Amino acid sequence: MEVFWERIRQDALSGRGINAEDALTVLRLPQVEIWRLLDVSETVRRHFKGDQIRLCSIVNAKSGLCSEDCTFCSQSIRSKALIKKYPLIEEEDIVMAARDAKLRGAREFSIVASGLSMHNRRELDRVGNAIARIRTDMGLETCVSLGALSAENISYLLSRGLRSVHHNLETSRRFFPSICTTHDYEVDVRAVCEAKAAGAWVCCGGIFGIGETVEDRVELAMTLREIDVDSIPINFLNPIEGTPLQGKFDLTPFCCLKIIVMMRLCHPAREIIVCGGREVNLRDLQGLIFAAGATGMMIGNYLTTPGRPAEDDLRMIEDLGLRVQPL
Repeated sequence: MEVFWERIRQDALSGRGINAEDALTVLRLPQVEIWRLLDVSETVRRHFKGDQIRLCSIVNAKSGLCSEDCTFCSQSIRSKALIKKYPLIEEEDIVMAARDAKLRGAREFSIVASGLSMHNRRELDRVGNAIARIRTDMGLETCVSLGALSAENISYLLSRGLRSVHHNLETSRRFFPSICTTHDYEVDVRAVCEAKAAGAWVCCGGIFGIGETVEDRVELAMTLREIDVDSIPINFLNPIEGTPLQGKFDLTPFCCLKIIVMMRLCHPAREIIVCGGREVNLRDLQGLIFAAGATGMMIGNYLTTPGRPAEDDLRMIEDLGLRVQPL
């Protein structure tokens, strides 16, 4: 076992990352080994990223009304969750949300809209105008999560000041048909690759606790390495009432921490951002996400669920001796 500990430390510190077999071992380690595991991941995170933490925030710019049937999502066509449903909000509302995000300490702001893809030109222009104002007036890094955008539309948004395109793969190629049947996994892979080819910083990760196996978790990590994503958002299922996965609580705090560690060791030099579901699943252990390898987190509210107060997150970062990465 000592050979294993030294191998994963050196493979991660070299920048190449651990292999799939060792990633599986990490996820299967007994709870008693978590502190030794955190020592490795903390060392790797500090080696590549130092002590600065990236904060991002989002606006749910178009809610519900989605044709996709993702089992975990309260906005999907299969969901009976009681959420607000509305078309794309006005440009001024997007800008105001970005201003609030900056006041909370965010350095990146993402405009999120439900649906497989945004094709409507008037909507794209509204998003593009908001991006230009946010970038020019506030200096925030801008991101969009608008589904499987075409290369042409990505290029347009980049010309308005966009930096990042977010598009999750959600889970492994093997397990994906169990959670979504309205589009193929390769549609998502292609969207990520096209965004990267267009010159965007690519933010791509997944959601855990939706019924996947440890093998599925590792397969997702390896796929993200193959397509060379820049930033990896990690979400944990918050099983909202009215969704097909309501009441599904499969994750423990230590399980969540091992998932973060696994992603850090597989992707030593990438950003690892902990997003939705952290309050529900990590509970009092949220402060350990950075020792586990996270380099950032989403603050403020999520798409249809509230986050915790931003001042609590900022205090947690300060108490840990870490620093918020400035603009």
